[in-house]
Amino acid sequence: MPWDHTPQRTAAGQQAGCGAAGSKGRRRGLARPPTATPALSWAPDDPYTTMADYERSIQDMVHQLRNSSEPGDTKCQVNLRLWRSNRRSLSPWAYSINHDATRIPADIPEAQCLCTGCINPFTMQEDRTMASIPIYSRLPVRRLLCPVPGEAGHKPSGKKKCHKKYQMVMETIAVGCTCMF
Repeated sequence: MPWDHTPQRTAAGQQAGCGAAGSKGRRRGLARPPTATPALSWAPDDPYTTMADYERSIQDMVHQLRNSSEPGDTKCQVNLRLWRSNRRSLSPWAYSINHDATRIPADIPEAQCLCTGCINPFTMQEDRTMASIPIYSRLPVRRLLCPVPGEAGHKPSGKKKCHKKYQMVMETIAVGCTCMF
């Protein structure tokens, strides 16, 4: 039995079992080997494939947002008939498209809270004794290192031609809203 608490005697008369005296309740045998953390145990073979898949999924979300048949109202209300969680939440939010031409992906859906307060689940009305606040996440994006011609702050110089180079950076984006009491 794996959880046998009674000490056993060996042929030499020594107490066998759980190891140290008085260590009842412990399993016999070796402990499980430690598991590696996920960040160290998995690394993509081709990071560009993974990044391309990630960027494609964001483009799909933007496409769905632009072609949505759901109402685009910005009222502070819960709609339980809609399937999306952002409209069923007690702190509902809508998505807008965060556009930046110097970033890949250029368009990222960003959450905007629809209520100052939160929806009271009993009355289904806004309760301003609570507060709806955005939930932020850091997303990996590729940022253009050269300024884009025609953009504010860009001074054209005839000296050097700028080659488009992108650097991976983390950008903070609102991904939803939650209720604070």
